[in-house]
Amino acid sequence: MSLDKANKMIKGLKDLKFDKMYNDDFLLTWEKSDDEIAATLQVADILRALRENNISIRLFDSGLAISLFRDNSTRTRFSYASAANLLGLEVQDLDEGKSQIAHGETVRETANMISFMADVIGIRDDMYIGKGNTYMREVSKAVQDGHKEGVLEQRPTLVNLQCDIDHPTQSMSDMLHITNTYGGVENLKGKKIAMTWAYSPSYGKPLSVPQGVVGLMTRFGMDVVLAHPKGYEIMPEVEKVAAKNAKSTGGTFKVTNSMAEAFEGADIVYPKSWAPFAAMEKRTDLYGNGDFDGIKALEKELLAHNADHKDWECTEDLMKSTVGGKALYMHCLPADITDVSCKAGEVAATVFDRYRVPLYKEASYKPYIIAAMILLSKVKDPVATLGKLAADAPKRFWG
Repeated sequence: MSLDKANKMIKGLKDLKFDKMYNDDFLLTWEKSDDEIAATLQVADILRALRENNISIRLFDSGLAISLFRDNSTRTRFSYASAANLLGLEVQDLDEGKSQIAHGETVRETANMISFMADVIGIRDDMYIGKGNTYMREVSKAVQDGHKEGVLEQRPTLVNLQCDIDHPTQSMSDMLHITNTYGGVENLKGKKIAMTWAYSPSYGKPLSVPQGVVGLMTRFGMDVVLAHPKGYEIMPEVEKVAAKNAKSTGGTFKVTNSMAEAFEGADIVYPKSWAPFAAMEKRTDLYGNGDFDGIKALEKELLAHNADHKDWECTEDLMKSTVGGKALYMHCLPADITDVSCKAGEVAATVFDRYRVPLYKEASYKPYIIAAMILLSKVKDPVATLGKLAADAPKRFWG
């Protein structure tokens, strides 16, 4: 993107109302207004353009970005580190096994002790229903109180790097990929996106990706279809959010038990495995009771249920039924690729290979989305700040 276009986008931010994002967290997309979502997407594009034009975006001379991952991660972990580095913050991982948390330290105490010079806290806590997002809000309240009481010089921003309910950094990255593919949000109305379950030989994949997608994509007047076998339902409250969004934007939201129906005439397809909501609730209870034999039995049961639906695969034949046979294929990665990463999986190897470059581009937006979330929370006047960066154009690299 040219600097001229970036400057136009910076000026365009003046038309959006997003001042409430200042000193606030980013936990669920549906808690943000349309203008706040638009501002986040726009700032992410601006940051990318500035970096592409060799302009440094180091807003911080010092400061920490605390990283807490309670589940394995590659893309989100490195995206968070990249975003923090882009803005001039240093990442410090919180390893709970090597901290006083393992000895019973309270959430309030931990949150304050790690935040003395922290400007942002990124948390991934997606494994247990009713736990992850709740924990993030406990941390948020603790640092808010710490700042109010004079313990903390600044109030760290909390960024949800994936919880049990939503994966906002992923869905926002997906949205940026879609808008740039179709040339802008204004071109999305009436586009059909199929968020479908797909077979995986593994167990317990979080619900937050499909929930994040239907919770966000329904805000743009799109026709969103959620497809899964019977028994693989998502959280009912998220379905209600999606239905409400669709009604207010002139789009539609539909749930079906047919992958073929979801793919038929779709402009965008997103085949991705997830665990049933009811099973994730049961697993949470089993872990809470320390019933590890029960957990093993549940895992065996779920793998058997998955195996009954090996035909839920993104194949060449299904892709032919999409618009022009060339729907945009999306995935948060890593995908379970048939005869490559597993014997049978979510997507045929030929389909995945054909979309490999667009998939990598989809993933490449996440550092900028996270950086935009941080910037909009820490900077009181983003228009002036971004305008000055573009005008002064400090070099990122002098070679």
